[in-house]
Amino acid sequence: MQRVQTQPTVGLREGLSPAVITVSGEDRPGLTASIFRVLAAREVQVLDVEQSQFRGYLNLAGFVGIKAEDRENILQGLRDSLNTAHLKVTVELPEQPEYSRPRSTHVLVVLGNPVSATAISRIGQTLADYGANIDTIRGIADYPVTGLELKLTVPNPKPGGAIPLRKALAALTQELGVDIAIERDGLQRRSKRLICFDCDSTLITGEVIEMLAAHAGREAEVAEVTERAMRGELDFEESLRERVKALAGLDASVIDEVARDIVLTPGARTTIRTLQQVGYRTAVVSGGFIQVLEGLAEELGLDYVRANTLEIEEGKLTGRVIGKVVDRAAKEEFLREFAADSGLELSQTVAVGDGANDIDMISAAGLGIAFNAKPALRNVADASVNSPFLDEVVHMLGIPRTEIDALQEAAHGQTHRKPLDD
Repeated sequence: MQRVQTQPTVGLREGLSPAVITVSGEDRPGLTASIFRVLAAREVQVLDVEQSQFRGYLNLAGFVGIKAEDRENILQGLRDSLNTAHLKVTVELPEQPEYSRPRSTHVLVVLGNPVSATAISRIGQTLADYGANIDTIRGIADYPVTGLELKLTVPNPKPGGAIPLRKALAALTQELGVDIAIERDGLQRRSKRLICFDCDSTLITGEVIEMLAAHAGREAEVAEVTERAMRGELDFEESLRERVKALAGLDASVIDEVARDIVLTPGARTTIRTLQQVGYRTAVVSGGFIQVLEGLAEELGLDYVRANTLEIEEGKLTGRVIGKVVDRAAKEEFLREFAADSGLELSQTVAVGDGANDIDMISAAGLGIAFNAKPALRNVADASVNSPFLDEVVHMLGIPRTEIDALQEAAHGQTHRKPLDD
């Protein structure tokens, strides 16, 4: 039988053999020190270590160099030292050791309420079907949704190589009742510094133009046109001008009334405040109206706000808008403008929206997220949120709930265990 030639482990001292040591069981202070005290007595070389504490239980794995004849002595020494902790200990000498820790190529985030074992099983099988390996899993949220972050190694890590996998995962979201986001890992993910929101039915729960039209008794009529425009069935600018005609003659004071009645989407305030605290610039681009939104933008401390302008003459709405209409193309243009003004590349931006008029902005952003969106937008977005909580966006950007709470506690002196607006 031909003997397999193995490559020497990089960095391993001469005379030592690679070994894998694992320790697991109930955690207590001083365990790690006890483990390495035993290893030090046997002059063990440490090559790689990973330790985690999960709900009171310790898991430690070490890739080390030992004298092969010392294996039993090291194992017995660890068992004797850790016996009172009732820990499980192994020391293995693998025939073909892993030379280096693999670098994950992608990150996948799963969010849902609940996240079932069935969902994880189906996602895991889909990953396997496309040759992707799960390297690590960690929890990133326990309320108002459960969130898990999976680090993956995808066989074709080049740009665009994960598109077939992304489409297969997207097809699972409706069936499994969870939200799934996948993007490349590394500096590109961590370098994002600008987020741009659509406003109506994204940052806020309603449609401003319908709220205004309610004062004219024409809400249902306007809502029907809005729905068709968001599905992409009507040209947005044409539909906007048609809807605004319904506002002709209204007293301008209704603008202030509608502004007072705006309700933020659950999690919106938390999302914006958290991202601002970690260095993001924040923006809103709306097909609604600047006169309604400027107060909200100031309250939230947004860096940029763009929207349409209602024409007002002698204290009345004329039923017209003035200036450039914020349509599908304009939203992308404003995203590019904000990025340039912030000194950022488009790859460092995130866009969140719900309708067909957000398609260009979502497609241009480094990460495009569809929020309870129409199919026309979901089909082109990198990720979709199908729950009512906007703070899922924060988790998709890799910020766990514990860090959100810590930021809120530092800012307000208390821990929030629910969405803040929220």
